[in-house]
Amino acid sequence: ERFARIAAGLGIEKIRITGGEPLLRSGIADLISNIRAIPGIKDVALTSNGFLFRRYAQQLKDAGLSRMTFSLDSLDADNFEKMTGRKGLQDVLDSIDLAKQLGFDPVKVNAVIIRNLNDHELEDLVQFGKNRQISMRFIEYMPLDHAKAWQKTMVITGREMIERIQSSFDIEQVPPSNPSETAKRWKHKDGQGEVGIIASVSEPFCQQCNRLRLTADGQLRTCLFSHHEHDFKAHLRAGSADQAIIDQLKTVVWGKESGHKIGHEDFIQPDRTMSFIGG
Repeated sequence: ERFARIAAGLGIEKIRITGGEPLLRSGIADLISNIRAIPGIKDVALTSNGFLFRRYAQQLKDAGLSRMTFSLDSLDADNFEKMTGRKGLQDVLDSIDLAKQLGFDPVKVNAVIIRNLNDHELEDLVQFGKNRQISMRFIEYMPLDHAKAWQKTMVITGREMIERIQSSFDIEQVPPSNPSETAKRWKHKDGQGEVGIIASVSEPFCQQCNRLRLTADGQLRTCLFSHHEHDFKAHLRAGSADQAIIDQLKTVVWGKESGHKIGHEDFIQPDRTMSFIGG
């Protein structure tokens, strides 16, 4: 909360709580409420796998949570279990429906599309989002997996995805809502939801990226693919003056990488996987 307050004083307006799974944190609704009350914070969002959402949904809404994003890579129960390592597809589907019913706006669903694993479900996932009038976002497979099994041949590019979608659905592209938006967006012409493509591998948006990631153990990362982390936990635990944290934060931000180098010969996959960084 203190870090969020200091960051808000420097112009940060949006905060997204991710994981791991943020709903495992004790007192998550209180945390959201406290962050929402910080002057300057205009938007608080949360990304979840959906397994625990129904238990906390009303608390999250009452706490002032603005938006919900769910991770859902498959609509097939067997493939879902293969990709997530557990059963529970229906729990996630029910959570998405509940978020819509409670008025979270927008409700977004992220799907990472991987060749020969779930790419055959692309059109079904688009239809799923259309049926529920939500934003269905498709993300290129990035080298952030735990097993470090990523290969470029497994990537379905954003261009390939949108060409397939356009051949089956009547959609039109919409302009970005802000210059740093990561997803290119299309809307169904009948008004039934949106499609987003996040092509971070084939069409990187590093020059427009304005995101910072604070890990659960107090390390600040300026890029998903950073090999260097900046320790803010020591300052926060020691009760350092706000100005010391402000000075360090400014130094870190001004040193933000120019790009992630995926596809370059010298690219090295970071040790922290996506499940420890958050999207």
